[in-house]
Amino acid sequence: MELTLAHWLYLAGTLIIILTMLFRQNVVVPALVMVLFVAWAFTGSFLDGVQAIFNANLTAATQLFNIFLIIAVMTTLLKSIQSIGADEQMIKPFQKVMRNGPLAFWVLVIVTYFLSLFFWPAPAVPLIGALMIPVAIKAGLPPIGAAIAISLAGHGMALSSDFILKVAPELTASSSPTISSGDVGELTLILSLVAGIVSITIAYFMIRKHIKQPSQQNLTEWEESGDDDLNIRVKDTEVKKGKYSPIFAVIVPVIFLIIVAYVVIATFSDFIPAIEDGAGSSLVGGTALILIIIMSLFRNYKSTLQDVSKHIVSGFVFAFKVMGLVIPVAAFFFIGSGQLAASILGTDPNTTPSFLFDLVQASQAYIPDNNFFTALGVLMLGMVSGLDGSGFSALPLIGSLSEALGATTGMDATTLASIGQVGAIWVGGGTLVAWSPIIAIAGFAKISVIDLVRKSFIPVVIGLIVTTVFAVLLF
Repeated sequence: MELTLAHWLYLAGTLIIILTMLFRQNVVVPALVMVLFVAWAFTGSFLDGVQAIFNANLTAATQLFNIFLIIAVMTTLLKSIQSIGADEQMIKPFQKVMRNGPLAFWVLVIVTYFLSLFFWPAPAVPLIGALMIPVAIKAGLPPIGAAIAISLAGHGMALSSDFILKVAPELTASSSPTISSGDVGELTLILSLVAGIVSITIAYFMIRKHIKQPSQQNLTEWEESGDDDLNIRVKDTEVKKGKYSPIFAVIVPVIFLIIVAYVVIATFSDFIPAIEDGAGSSLVGGTALILIIIMSLFRNYKSTLQDVSKHIVSGFVFAFKVMGLVIPVAAFFFIGSGQLAASILGTDPNTTPSFLFDLVQASQAYIPDNNFFTALGVLMLGMVSGLDGSGFSALPLIGSLSEALGATTGMDATTLASIGQVGAIWVGGGTLVAWSPIIAIAGFAKISVIDLVRKSFIPVVIGLIVTTVFAVLLF
C-alpha cells in the first residue's frame, strides 16, 4: 500500500512520543495533538480530526478497562485485608524466604514467571503485587526493583513464549503454511529464556546499589510515599484486629493458590474443564470481590454496606489515578491499528489503513540481504509493531514477513518468526510500553509507569539483541 501523509504523521508522532519519554517529559499533549493531525490528514476534515481525539480516548478507555477494573478490585481487596489486620500476618511466610533485597528480587522473578506461564501475567500480577511487593520492599528491595522484576519476568520472559496457552505461536504461524506453531513455540521458549536471563540480570545489577537493609521502616516509608491520592493504605478506616485476622491471613492466599492449581490441572489434563482465554482475570476479580464482602461481614457486620462501598470507591479512585495519563497515549497508538482505526476515524473498516502495520511492511524492502541484518530487521519490525500495546496483533504479519524473508535470504523462517514474536511481545506485551498492562505493576509498586519503562529500556534492548545473535548463530 502506498504511504500517505497520514502514515508519515503517524510515524512522526511515534518518534515524538518516544523522544518525549526519553527526555522524562509528559507525553499526553504530543499524543493528543498527533491524533488530531493524523485524523485530519486522513479524512481531510479538521472537524473529523477534532472528533477523533475524543473517539480515540474513548476507544482506549474501553480497551483498557479490564486492566483498570482489576487494579480497582485488587486495591479494594488489599484495603479490606488491611482493615481487618490480616495483611501483616499474611506476609510473614514470605518474609522467611525474602530475607533481603537480592533474595526478594529473584523470588519475585521466579514466582511471576511460573504464574504468568499458566494464566498470563495480567491476572497473575495483581496477586503478586498485592501480596508480595510489600514483603519485598520491607526486605530492602526498592519499589522500582520490585516492579522491574515482575514486569520482565511476566510480561517479557513468560508472555513472549506463551508456551502453555500457545496463543502467540499459533498467531505467528497462522499466516504461513510453512511455519509450524509447535516449532515456533519450542524455539520462542528458548529465546524468551535467553532474553529474560540477560535482561533481568542486567536490571538486577542496575538496581543493586539501591537495595537497603531489611527494615520495617522501608515498608512504612513506601506506604507513606507518593501522591496521597495514590496511597492505598487504610487511613480513614479503623483497623480492627481480632480472632478472624489470622484466619483470613491464611484463607486469602490459599484461595488464590487453589485458583492457580485449578488452572495448572486444567492446562495439563482433561480431569477438569479448562478456563477459556481471558477468563483468568474474571475468576481472580470475582473471587476478590466475594472475599471483600466476607471480610467486611466478619470485621463488623453492622457497617458492611458502608465499608465495602468506601473501599470500592477508594479502589476506583486509585485506578483512575494510575490509568488517567495512560489513556491519551494509548489513544494515539490505537489509531494505528486497523481494527480500531475505523471506529476512531468514523470511516469504512474495509478502506481504513492500519498505519502501524503499513509502515512496518514498507520498511521490509530496506532490510539488507544478510542473515544477521535480516534477523535484526525482523526483531525491529516486531518491536515497532508492539507499540500498539498488545504485542499479539502483529504476529500474523510477522509470520508472513518471516516466510518471505526466509525464502529470499535462505534463513530458517521459523527462526525469524520466533525472533519477531519475542521482540513484539517483549515490547507490546508490556515491558517497554507505558500504555500496556504494566500499568498495574507500576500502580501496585506506587511508582510512575514511565519511570518503569525508562529503567527497563536498556536491559530489554540488550537482552533482545543478544537473543537475536544467539538465534542466528545457533539456529
